[in-house]
Amino acid sequence: MKNPPFEMTNSMINSTAEIAELLGQLTTMNKLSSNPVLRRTNRIRTIHGSLAIEQNTLSLEQVTAVLNGKQVLAPLKDIAEVKNAYEIYERLNELDPYSVDDLLTAHGIMTRGLTVESGVFRSRPVGVVDQKGRVLHFGTLPQYVPKLVMELLDWVKTSDVHMLIRSCVFHYEFELIHPFADGNGRVGRLWHTLLLSRWNPAFAWLPVESIIHDRQEEYYAAINASNNAGNSTIFIEYMLSAIKASLMDAIKTSDEMSDGKVDKATLRWKQIHKFLKSHDCIMNADVRELCGVSAATANRILSGLAADGKLVKYRKNGHWAYK
Repeated sequence: MKNPPFEMTNSMINSTAEIAELLGQLTTMNKLSSNPVLRRTNRIRTIHGSLAIEQNTLSLEQVTAVLNGKQVLAPLKDIAEVKNAYEIYERLNELDPYSVDDLLTAHGIMTRGLTVESGVFRSRPVGVVDQKGRVLHFGTLPQYVPKLVMELLDWVKTSDVHMLIRSCVFHYEFELIHPFADGNGRVGRLWHTLLLSRWNPAFAWLPVESIIHDRQEEYYAAINASNNAGNSTIFIEYMLSAIKASLMDAIKTSDEMSDGKVDKATLRWKQIHKFLKSHDCIMNADVRELCGVSAATANRILSGLAADGKLVKYRKNGHWAYK
């Protein structure tokens, strides 16, 4: 295919350099490769984040329970999505990032038992909407999908653009084509991770999807803005910022976990404090998702923070906020 339209900006160049530096720190510390618990935690955060973007209702705690073989009271569809996603992420090293057949295989596993057109390109036209039901654009007509996907993968394979930027371009163009009847977002984010992991293996264990979930409004806004502009520049800048944030989070978390500098209560407070920087208040459900705890534990955490004078509860609506 001809080069997908985008412009190189100073923001991209700076982000690429900063990401490379952060990766150097992570590699030097060898935190991910030496800590299987952290790797599994990040993998679970990845799956939860990617599925939550698509309205999966399971909390981080419930996703963890499902993957630990425990019974969870939740819609069967949502449980199946978790199991399917975990299976294909665990097979990441087996996939060829430039193979159409492997892309279809990945879609087949990701959507197994969930959609009729699983593991095949869609046969009908589709409109692409965001989480509020607003139409972002209409996907490529189905008869053109196979050729465009093949050309896109070939471009990613042969382009001399830096892989950090190339993978972001793929992510955007893939969603623009919208090659499947269902599962485009999940597969697109999986393939973005796959491409990055071939450039640097650390990306196989970084929860970039979790960062996207935290910035979900920005994710859709970046897609929409790029659609309006007719190129992926804005989306690339957004994704690079999410990748950078995931690296900073990984370095900080691995430091705290491995060095024993911070206890569990302090880590939980840091997560809640970070949440409240961008939200006016926090609820029990938010704490459950942030900390991967039960409703009862979340309530104990919030009550403890109130007792310490860090938060106050507004009893009428169950919201907690700074005093």
